[in-house]
Formats: sequence, structure tokens, C-alpha cells
Amino acid sequence: MRAGRDVMKPAVETNEDVDRRVRVGLYDGLIRTGSMSSAAELAAELHADVPVVMESFARLGASRAIVLEPDDPSRVRMANPFSAIPTPFAVTAAGRDWWGNCIWDSLGIAACLGTDATIRCSCGDCDQAMRVDIRDGRVEGSGLIHFGVPARHWWDDIIYT
Repeated sequence: MRAGRDVMKPAVETNEDVDRRVRVGLYDGLIRTGSMSSAAELAAELHADVPVVMESFARLGASRAIVLEPDDPSRVRMANPFSAIPTPFAVTAAGRDWWGNCIWDSLGIAACLGTDATIRCSCGDCDQAMRVDIRDGRVEGSGLIHFGVPARHWWDDIIYT
């Protein structure tokens, strides 16, 4: 199912059906345009009501499928591996610039798009500029990836972890 196109919907959509359409529509729009759609924009693309998309955003946020803006639940901050706002992890891939939430997500952008990529970031210790290239599915560059917080604690404060 492709978002933004007229598709047959079941007579009665379950929350799971709606969440799937919203999530696919969010990623489809993001990859197509390079920006994260708001609830109103996504509702228009999906021919849905804004409150239905907002309810879906809330469910997807609660299930950690997306991260909403803390002060505006109609906007998505993160749809992993993509960030809707600038971060220290700039990714150039598929002819466009993206933001990764961390180095791990930055690597995931290339994997998600199925393309080569260049990641520009800096050393977490000395702040020296670093570059990581992904070519033909291989990571090229030198350095060390360090996770300062154990994975089990990432969601304690996912925006600032």
C-alpha cells in the first residue's frame, strides 16, 4: 500500500490498520520529500481526519514507533532512523541531506534507503570532525563508535540520550 494514493480501505479500519497506514504514509512522505509531515499534512495525503491521525501518532508514540515533539504532539521529532530536526549526525544519501538521531541511526539511514551515504559528525571525546562513508553496504572510515548510555536506558529520555 502506498500512502497518498487512492487505495481500497477495509469497511471498518482497526487501530492497527490506521496505525499502519499512518506509519507507511509518514515514511513514504519523508523519503519522497525529505521532510516529516505534520498530522494535518499527513491527514490530507491519506484522505483522513486530523484527529484520527493525531490518535494514531499518540499510539505510535506510546509504542515507541515514533517520537513526538514534546510540546506539539501533531509533529514527529523522530521516525527512526530519521530525525526531523538538525542533529550532530548529518547524512548525505540518495541525493539529499538527512539527520540521524545518533551514529547508529545515521548508519540506518543508508540501510533504510538502500544506498551509499556519507555521515558527517564529530568525535564525542575531542569534538574533532569525522566522516564515515557507506559504500556498497560497507562502512568506510576510521574511528570508534561509542554508546555512552547502555541500550536498556536509551528510552529513559530518548530525545537527549
